Amino acid sequence: MWHPKLRRGDGSIYEQLVETLARDVAAGTLAAGAQLPPQRDLAYELKIGVGTVTKVYAEARRRGLLTAHVGRGSFVAGTAPDSVSNSEPIDFLHNVVTHGAAPARLDAALQAIRKRSDIAAHVGYAPPLGFDAHRRAGAKYLREFVGFDANWRRLVVCQGGQHAMALAFASLCRPGDTVLTEAATFAGMKTLAEQLGLRLLGLGMDEQGLMPDAVDRGAATGAKVLYTIPTLQNPTGRLMSAKRRGEIAAVARRRKITIVEDDIYAPFVSTQQRPAPLSAYAPERSFHIASLSKAIAPGLRCGYLIAPTDAALEGVVRCVRAFSYAPPVFGALIGTQWIEDGSAHEICDAARRSVAERLTVARRILGPAIEGPYVPIAPHVWLPMSDLDAERVAGRALRQGVAVTPPSIPIVDAAQMSGLRLCIGAPADIASLERGLKIVRHALSGDPGEGLNAVV
Repeated sequence: MWHPKLRRGDGSIYEQLVETLARDVAAGTLAAGAQLPPQRDLAYELKIGVGTVTKVYAEARRRGLLTAHVGRGSFVAGTAPDSVSNSEPIDFLHNVVTHGAAPARLDAALQAIRKRSDIAAHVGYAPPLGFDAHRRAGAKYLREFVGFDANWRRLVVCQGGQHAMALAFASLCRPGDTVLTEAATFAGMKTLAEQLGLRLLGLGMDEQGLMPDAVDRGAATGAKVLYTIPTLQNPTGRLMSAKRRGEIAAVARRRKITIVEDDIYAPFVSTQQRPAPLSAYAPERSFHIASLSKAIAPGLRCGYLIAPTDAALEGVVRCVRAFSYAPPVFGALIGTQWIEDGSAHEICDAARRSVAERLTVARRILGPAIEGPYVPIAPHVWLPMSDLDAERVAGRALRQGVAVTPPSIPIVDAAQMSGLRLCIGAPADIASLERGLKIVRHALSGDPGEGLNAVV
């Protein structure tokens, strides 16, 4: 068992624990497959709160250091070899898009912002919903990039999509409530549910994602809120058809379910392939989330939340006041400038080209191991396999210097599905992408030879 030694005064206990765990995994002190102490036991030993240990284990899972199994505990996913122990692993874990279009346009945006007539107002607090200019720009973004003609008066400017989710669920739910999700979902939803004391119920999926009859059965348990990602579902990349969206909206109306739609990947899907958002099929009961993080720039921390009714909007405003007092200002201002002057389209087009090129490389190297992909441009791909195989592949890949999303991170109900997600936009360049994919290919076969040589 792991018995970390902490030195009081060297940063927070949380930071010390995370870094100690990462060092011990990298050094091999914690071998692949080693079981970590139960959270309560470690908290008792260190005389700290269980919540701190829970956060440490969650962060370690996010980094790909640990895997977790309900009823069994947390285990070390793997360690890096000597040949790569002093460098960062090739990153397939974080769902970002690597391109230079946004930084190249930042200087021009800042110069334009200096000349704006409303610049002085941005030194103070924004109104609780955000500045009107930012909200109108957000509605323009939704219309042009997502295909959703939303009412800007019900739009709240947020600190990214995760903040929008927090506002929506804090206004809708109370500790102990059940939220319906896909059987595999965004890791940020799992983290948020843990923080808010919510229970997630994973629902069945097919090649289009969430199934209407699964939603109906989930609602029969008494759950009243559904979180779903219909477009390029995370982690599977599946795309829900227009017909399916209409069917799920009908179930939501009949069962009186509130929908929280995470639509941040919509800009990667062409207008010919992309149905209208699920929120457009049931606007009176749907919160819609969009963000500039994936297609424009994650550092802006700018997202948008559309509330379905005036009453729902008032609930969100109360949460804004409680969590952040006011929406973000300068990240949203840069986003607004880019949306207004057309730079957002140029940046997004560059992101699409980058992702399309990377997806072609991934399909060439991994072939049928990839499910789908269902569209030509997708920043993440899904490799379905059993939970045990997924753990083994993730461990082999990490030992060879490649970090992938292990099954414990996105899976809500392992009895229904399991696999590995690869975020193909994250590696620094095409050469790193190819090296990493070859390592994954050999990890899939259990043969480390060629993949390890590629790192050296």
